[in-house]
Amino acid sequence: MRIRFLAPGNVRHGSGGNKYNAKLAEHLSALGVKVETVRVDGGWPVGSPADRQRFADMLDVGTTVIADGLVASGAPEEIAGAVNAGTQVWILSHMALADHHHLEAKALAAATGIICPSAHAAAELEAKHGAPHIVIAKPGADKASIAKGSQPPRIVAVAALLPNKCQTLLVEALSRVQDLAWTAALIGSQDADPSYAAGVRAAVGHHGLENRISVTGELSGDALDEQWHRADLSVLISRSESFGMVVTESLAHGVPVLVRKGTGAVEALGDTGAGAALDLSDPNTLSETLRHWLTDPAQQQAWHNNALQARERLQNWDTAAATVLEALERPPR
Repeated sequence: MRIRFLAPGNVRHGSGGNKYNAKLAEHLSALGVKVETVRVDGGWPVGSPADRQRFADMLDVGTTVIADGLVASGAPEEIAGAVNAGTQVWILSHMALADHHHLEAKALAAATGIICPSAHAAAELEAKHGAPHIVIAKPGADKASIAKGSQPPRIVAVAALLPNKCQTLLVEALSRVQDLAWTAALIGSQDADPSYAAGVRAAVGHHGLENRISVTGELSGDALDEQWHRADLSVLISRSESFGMVVTESLAHGVPVLVRKGTGAVEALGDTGAGAALDLSDPNTLSETLRHWLTDPAQQQAWHNNALQARERLQNWDTAAATVLEALERPPR
């Protein structure tokens, strides 16, 4: 089988969606599939006529296409035309669009099928569009070395600096536990939203935490591994997450995680007991949770032990790829 994987060219930072796409393509290739990944430039999710034509040109007759929902949701007519001509077009919807409901609904209805990275993301699509025939392919997790941790404890938040990721809320919470010993690192792109990133840095400075909170920018390879090696607790408190691959990345290092209730990150954490899902409607909840963890060695040890156990049960990427391949090989509905 040959698959053309279409990813949005206007998302340049290391987003979870981009990482999922790359890992899925890599492991489909490992299963013997010939995968061609193409970044489609344009002002997605709603491109110009030229953007949509560029997308349509990638939908060759007889080709099996997996198109990221950020691209595909803005081109329903192009998808319908390609499917009617014999192209299988699967939409990989990481998260339902906040806007453009009508366009997304038409694109999903026109597609050969829909892939979601979590039950949470699938349920969101079903609630908004009544979208049937969704294949759920949860992300895998790469094997990783166990974190040694730090003294004092080190808290990491690995996500691009974006309003949805709520790094300013974390800085505020940390400012309320300054009487305790800890360090923290905010690890993620500062280019995705420069204005918000500047606000995060300003908040760190406002609370006089420059020597305790490092804003590292986006890291990869050995530099990122070193941050995980030093970590004791991971925080992912986004307002919305389809799954939250950082959660399983944390667990792969034996690092417990705090997540926000009502997001896909809760699904990623599961019932591992390796951290907690927080109701953050009360602005004090996060600081109180951090204070309890920092001052309770028994809780620290329990969460750590549970993270180590969860690490042994993580799904690999071959399973996700096999799930997608099985769906693509079925006769089109």
